[in-house]
Amino acid sequence: MSSDKEMLFKDFIEATEKGPTDLRLFLFDIFDPAPELKDDFKFPTVMRGFIKRFPFMFFGGEGSEVTMHYDIDCANVFLTQFVGSKHVILFPPEESDKIYHHPFTVKSLITPESPDYEKFPALRNVKGYETILKHGETLFMPTRYWHYMHYLDFSFGLALRSQSNMNTRARGVFNIAAHYLVDKVGNILLPNRWHEWKEARAYQNAKPYEKTIDDRLETIDKKKLSDISSDLR
Repeated sequence: MSSDKEMLFKDFIEATEKGPTDLRLFLFDIFDPAPELKDDFKFPTVMRGFIKRFPFMFFGGEGSEVTMHYDIDCANVFLTQFVGSKHVILFPPEESDKIYHHPFTVKSLITPESPDYEKFPALRNVKGYETILKHGETLFMPTRYWHYMHYLDFSFGLALRSQSNMNTRARGVFNIAAHYLVDKVGNILLPNRWHEWKEARAYQNAKPYEKTIDDRLETIDKKKLSDISSDLR
C-alpha cells in the first residue's frame, strides 16, 4: 500500500495537533520501532484468534475522514480510543446492497453524514448504528461491518484484530484474491469500462430497496383494492 504523502512522524503529529487537516495515518505499526509499547496493553480474552503480530495504530487530524468501507481481511476489530473522539457510523453486512457496494472491492461511494437520496435512493431504507467514540472507550466491529469515521479533533487509537474461525479467514483470503486478481486486473486492462460496470452493478443490486415506505404502502393498498374487487366478482 503506497502513501499519498511522506513526512517524519514528529512532523505529522505536530501538523495534526494544530487544527483541521485531512492528514491521517492508518494501519501504523508503531510497535516495530518501539516494541516496549506492547507492554502497555493486553489482548482481551473475550475472543480467540487475535492477530498478535499486528496491533495497528490510527492517527488523524480534526476533520479528516475514513470513507465507508469494510476491512478486506474480514477480521473482527476492537478499536480503542486513546486521545480525542470520532463520529462513527456502522452498517451490518446485510445492508451492503443498500449502500451501493461496488463489486470486487470493499468500498461504497456513499457519504453517510450527508446522504444524497436522489443519487442513492436505497439509502432511505438502510439501517445502521451511530456513535461518538471517546477517550477510553472501545468499539467492537464484527466481521464485514461497514464503517465510516470522522475525526472530530486530533485523535488516535489502537485496533486489535481477530480472525476467530476458519470461515472468517477463508472469506478474508477470498476478498484479497478478488481485489488483487480481479479488480486490479480490471482496472489495468479496462479502467473506464470496468469502473462503469461496477457502478452499474451497484445500482442494479440496490434497485429492489429503492422503494420508500410510502411507495410500499401504496403497493399494499393497491393489492388490497385488487383483492376486494376480486371478492366482489
